[in-house]
Amino acid sequence: MLRVAVDAMGGDYSPFEIVKGVISAVNGSDDLEILLVGSEEAIKNSTDRDLDPRRIKIINAEEVIGNNEDPGLAIRSKKKSSMVTAMRLVREGEADAVISAGNTGALMAGGLLFLDRLSGIKRPALLSVIPSFEGSGVVLLDIGANMDAKPEHLLHYALMGKIYAKEVLGRDNPRVALLNVGIEEKKGNAQVKNAYQLIKDRVTNFVGNVEAKEIFQNTADVLVCDGFVGNVMLKTIEGMARDIFAYLRQEIKKDPKAYHASEMLNPIFEKIRSSLDESEYGGGLLIGLKGVCFKCHGASKEKAITQALLKQVYPFLKKNTNKKIEEALKQNT
Repeated sequence: MLRVAVDAMGGDYSPFEIVKGVISAVNGSDDLEILLVGSEEAIKNSTDRDLDPRRIKIINAEEVIGNNEDPGLAIRSKKKSSMVTAMRLVREGEADAVISAGNTGALMAGGLLFLDRLSGIKRPALLSVIPSFEGSGVVLLDIGANMDAKPEHLLHYALMGKIYAKEVLGRDNPRVALLNVGIEEKKGNAQVKNAYQLIKDRVTNFVGNVEAKEIFQNTADVLVCDGFVGNVMLKTIEGMARDIFAYLRQEIKKDPKAYHASEMLNPIFEKIRSSLDESEYGGGLLIGLKGVCFKCHGASKEKAITQALLKQVYPFLKKNTNKKIEEALKQNT
């Protein structure tokens, strides 16, 4: 049985949507146990369904770390918060992973403080899977853990991203690429140029540089960049997908003929919308830690929580991915 500690009080829609997502995830897996961490009263009042005590256990924690609190200070001062308690459960071996939709900075600071780095990793990265038109997704890292990464860090991201794509997404010999301003080897700043050579020498199936305009064209399975570039890229994709469909709805409503015609096109619109849905993979994994730490979007609802548990955290644990990352790092040091 795999045990995941879930911060029930983190996020904009906690604990209601968190609890709903947990129930759906447990119903979708026979060997998943959830430790719901947070106010026992608030958790019980958030649902009219009975929680199966064999699969969902409540760990009472009354304190909550708010989104606007200083990450480092909050982690150290609110030792009885739901987020800190969940991470302690992982550190003490009571849980295999922690998930939270709460304060991103606090979760990353706590992950480094309580879970420690894998041997050889200096800078853990936030990894996310970008939904694609093909529906298979593209691994992107870093999406915001480190704004300034050295070439050595980008090499580690490439190694970790490739193993993730193979073990969690089931890709055979994943293709790895650097996200850059051009496809030529000598393009980019000094950071990317130096990283290019490191990755080329040490990572198999490295396909070189990829421009942002090509990421939906099945050019790579793993895209590597620093946290600044990755975060801008991720939020651009999320905003564009949201606004395009909002604009389409707005314009279609203005034209009666288009409105009636849209009924026939609704299945196609829905297919495209679903393929770009940010909740399909639930958020980002802080990869490179000894413990498994997953950050869901602050606005996560039931689907995002369920998908994070079943499509990312569960297979990552089931395939013992961290051990395989450590083995790959040893071979490349």
